[in-house]
Amino acid sequence: MPKRYGVKEKDQVVSYIINLVLTGKLRSGDRVDRNEIAHELGMSRVPIQEAVVQLEHDGILSTRYHRGAFVERFDESVVLEHHELYGMLNGIASARAAADPRPRVLAQLDSLTEFMRANRESRAFQEAAWQYRQQINDEYAGPRLHAEIRASQSFVPRVFWVTYLHNHDEMFPFYEAETAAIHNRDPEAARAACTGRSAAMGRIMLSELVRRGVFSPSALARQPSVAF
Repeated sequence: MPKRYGVKEKDQVVSYIINLVLTGKLRSGDRVDRNEIAHELGMSRVPIQEAVVQLEHDGILSTRYHRGAFVERFDESVVLEHHELYGMLNGIASARAAADPRPRVLAQLDSLTEFMRANRESRAFQEAAWQYRQQINDEYAGPRLHAEIRASQSFVPRVFWVTYLHNHDEMFPFYEAETAAIHNRDPEAARAACTGRSAAMGRIMLSELVRRGVFSPSALARQPSVAF
C-alpha cells in the first residue's frame, strides 16, 4: 500500500488498523502484527508504535508486556458508546455556541445549513457537515475537548459517511435543529441535536457492520430505535 503524502505516517497507521477492525479482519482479542503492518504500509516501526500508543489511549487497543498489542473488546455496545461520547462532546461545544452565539459564527453556520439543505449528494453534504462541526469546535472547544472529540471519532469513519446515500435525509434534520437552537440561545436543544444525530449515526454504523458480517444480525435487534 503506497504512502499518502501530506498525512502523518502515524495517522495512516491509525486509519489502517481501525479499518482492519471495522472490516472484521481484526477482532476482539486479536494480536496486532506490527511487522506485517510495517511491511504492508512500507513504514518503519516508529509511526506504528506511535499509532499503538494513540489507539491504546483511545480504548481500541491494549498492550501487554512482552506480548504485544491486542484489540480491545469490539462489539455493538462499543460502537454505540463511541457515538454516544461523540455526541455528548460535540454537544458541549454546541451548547456553548448557543449560550454565546457570535454573529460571525451564526452567519457561517447559516450558510453551511443552507448548503446542506440544497445538496443531497452525499459527499458534498458530508463535507459541509464536517465544516459545520469544525466551525463550532474551533470556536468553542478548548484543546482538551478537541482531543477528546478526536478520540471519540475512531468509529465514526469519514470515508463511510461521504458515501452513505441517505446522509441528507437522515442527518439534515439534526443540523437544522442545532442551527435553530443556537439562534434561539437554547443550549439544551443544541445538546439534544448533537446527541440525537450521533445516536442515529451509531445505529447506521451498526447496520453497516452487520451488513459486512462483522456483527451478527442480533446486534440490531437489541438496540432501541432513535427518534428526534
